[in-house]
Amino acid sequence: MTADDRQSQRRSEPLLDALGKMIRDGKDTASYLWQVPDDAATRSRLEQLLHEIRDQSAKKGRREMPKLCDELLTALRASPSPQQVDLLQDGFDRLYKLWEAAKTGLV
Repeated sequence: MTADDRQSQRRSEPLLDALGKMIRDGKDTASYLWQVPDDAATRSRLEQLLHEIRDQSAKKGRREMPKLCDELLTALRASPSPQQVDLLQDGFDRLYKLWEAAKTGLV
């Protein structure tokens, strides 16, 4: 990758604010569940992050993000399974895309 490629890549990604960092941390935490699907501490951390993301996004006037957080909280309460982990990771990907679109002014 050339310096120009790195520079253009940096320009296309918005700087992470507190909400973006929580979403990124949530995705990383959900990824950990692939290794230890029934880790209670990790599940508790995900629940805390989802509540914080829901609250912060609602304060910023986002409508879809809080709904998605509620869906992910429901999924998190289900029995641990590969499908559940996949759903959580996909959900955090969607949250990130929504956050990114809002930061870049697309929505």
